[in-house]
Amino acid sequence: MDSQTVIAMSAVVIAIASLVVSVYQVRATRLHNRHTLRPLLQLRLKISAGQRAGIWMVNTGLGPAIITGTRVWLDGEELGSWNRETSKHVRRDIAPYPRASALSDGMGVPPGYTEYLLTVDDYNPAANNAFLELITRRMDLEVRYESLYGGEGYTVSTRRNSWWQSETPPAYDPASAPSHDDLSGSDEAKLN
Repeated sequence: MDSQTVIAMSAVVIAIASLVVSVYQVRATRLHNRHTLRPLLQLRLKISAGQRAGIWMVNTGLGPAIITGTRVWLDGEELGSWNRETSKHVRRDIAPYPRASALSDGMGVPPGYTEYLLTVDDYNPAANNAFLELITRRMDLEVRYESLYGGEGYTVSTRRNSWWQSETPPAYDPASAPSHDDLSGSDEAKLN
């Protein structure tokens, strides 16, 4: 082998190694960008006497969430999406009448977004007992969402055991039981 052949082979090996490193770097950058813009929706329960109470949704992630679907259950029966009609059906027998915000497919939820999905303004344990029963035992909500990149299929739900940690399970699902998470939130509910 002469020196020209050795130089040519070395150049080919270096070029292939550079290509491998470049492909690895592009994949790592894409993964980093996905994680940097990942939304993280949470459903929270707030119940404090004399304050606004209810179920609220917050995006604690760094990127916007795109809602891809919602589902609601009342007393174990699936009602469909969390929209105006479903929220009216869920609230129809509750007095005083709670307010609600609907979610629609394709809706963008920006980082830092905080919105009550079902709420009463001045929670009173005696006057709002039916509301408390509704949000802690009778109703379950699931929100499916993705990042701007799409295809992840993230889900947040009140049907998970982490939502509720009481000794008293709901009547329709003994495997899960919600507890009072006293986190605060803001923003107005939009659907009456």
